[in-house]
Amino acid sequence: MIGLPDFPWDRLTPYKELALEHPGGIVDLSVGTPVDPVPDVVRRALADASDSPGYPLTYGTERLRAAAAGWLRRRHGVTVDPAAVLPLIGSKEFVAWLPTLLGVGPGRRVIFPELAYPTYDVGARLAGAEPYATDGLVALGPERVPLVWVNSPSNPTGRVLPAEHLRKVVSWAREHGAVVASDECYIELGWEEEPISILHPDVCGGSHEGLLAVHSLSKRSNLAGYRAGFVTGDPALVKRLLEVRKHAGMMVPAPVQAAMTAALDDDAHADEQRARYAARRAVLRPALEAAGWRIEHSAAGLYLWASDGTGCWDQVRALAGKGILVAPGEFYGTAGDRHVRIALTASDERIGAAVLRLQ
Repeated sequence: MIGLPDFPWDRLTPYKELALEHPGGIVDLSVGTPVDPVPDVVRRALADASDSPGYPLTYGTERLRAAAAGWLRRRHGVTVDPAAVLPLIGSKEFVAWLPTLLGVGPGRRVIFPELAYPTYDVGARLAGAEPYATDGLVALGPERVPLVWVNSPSNPTGRVLPAEHLRKVVSWAREHGAVVASDECYIELGWEEEPISILHPDVCGGSHEGLLAVHSLSKRSNLAGYRAGFVTGDPALVKRLLEVRKHAGMMVPAPVQAAMTAALDDDAHADEQRARYAARRAVLRPALEAAGWRIEHSAAGLYLWASDGTGCWDQVRALAGKGILVAPGEFYGTAGDRHVRIALTASDERIGAAVLRLQ
C-alpha cells in the first residue's frame, strides 16, 4: 500500500459544523471552488458538441491546441507550437501523476515549495519517490533530481516569483538534469504584482527545453466542474507524456474540449470574472486587517494568506465562531502553522456577510 497522508479537509468537519450554527449561515472561504456562472459562450460550445459518440483524442483537437497557444501568446507573451499542447482532465490529476508519467521512482526526490498545494507531495508518494519541500535548491548541492515544481502565483500564499528568481530555477535545473514543472493556474489573477510564465523568453531565454507549464480553466473561466486544463512546454517532454497518457486512457471528453476552445478564445468573460474577484478582495482584505489579521504576500491569486499571530487552528476556530470557515495554513506545510488561507471564491452576498461579521 502507498503511504498517503489523510485527506486534510476531513479535519475541518467539526469547524464547518460550528460555522453552520451561525444564525446567518456559513460563509465558506475554505476551498477555492468557483461559485459564479459558467460563461454562456462556453455553455453553448459544450451543448453544440454534446453529440459526441466516439472516443475523444488524448492529444486534443487541433482547434483546442491552437486556442491554447493563441491565449498564451495574446495574454502572456509566450510562444509555443500548438503541437506541444496537451489537454488535461483538470490540472490536479496532472500534478498528482506527473512523477509517475515521467518515470520518477524510489530513491529519487521530487522538489516543491515549503508552503505548497498538498498534491505535489501526494504525487511524489504515488510514484514511490521521496517528496522534498524546500525553497532553497542550492542546499541540495550536486544532487541530480528528476523533477522540481514551482508555483507562481502560489497556492496558498499568493506570492509571485519574479522573472529573476525563475531564471535561477531554470538555470539550476538545467545544470542538474531536472525537469521544471510550473503550476500557473492563477497566472491571470495578478493584483499588486504581475505573474510571469516559466516559458516567457525573459525567464527561459527562448528555449523550453526541460520546462513544462500547467494551466487550468477552473478559476479563469469557472470550469472547475468541467475538469479542464492543459500542459505545454518542451515538445519532447510533451510527446513523451502524450504516449503514456494514450496508453492510460487519460482523455478529456470531446464536449469539454470544445468548451475549452471557446473559453480560451474569449477574453471578455475572463476579464469580467477577474473584476468580480478584485471587488471581493477589495472589501474582504481591509475587513480582515481591521479585525486584527495581517495579510502577507497575497499579491496575486484567489487567496489571502493571513495571520493574527496565534496558531492556525485557533484562528480557524475563532473565525468559525463567526460563521466563517477558512483553511488552516498547516494544510500546506509546517511553515504555515500560524497562518490561515482565506478564499475569495464566495458570492458577493457571502463576502459581504463575512465583512459584517468581522467588524
